[in-house]
Amino acid sequence: MAYAPYHNGNRGGKARILGGFTEKEAGHRFEYYERNSIDRHSFAFEYPHRIFVGPDTYDTRCALVKKTVAYVVVDEDHRGYPVVEKWKIRAHREYPV
Repeated sequence: MAYAPYHNGNRGGKARILGGFTEKEAGHRFEYYERNSIDRHSFAFEYPHRIFVGPDTYDTRCALVKKTVAYVVVDEDHRGYPVVEKWKIRAHREYPV
């Protein structure tokens, strides 16, 4: 389980949290936010979200979160391309602005 270390009401310059979901297989809950424009021009630029994945506030993974699946970058191959896992998700909730 990994929740964001802040919330949308008191961001303090942090990125806006877009929503959360539960990964189907293990039942863990995750929250995610939109990558900033500078970050999107770097590694795995085609994955516009970052998912909080660990207890440390900076443990995140690049991802593309859709309604029922999330494509999560879990590693980098020998050529520098992202290695992606497809997670089936449920209880996807987009947070209000």
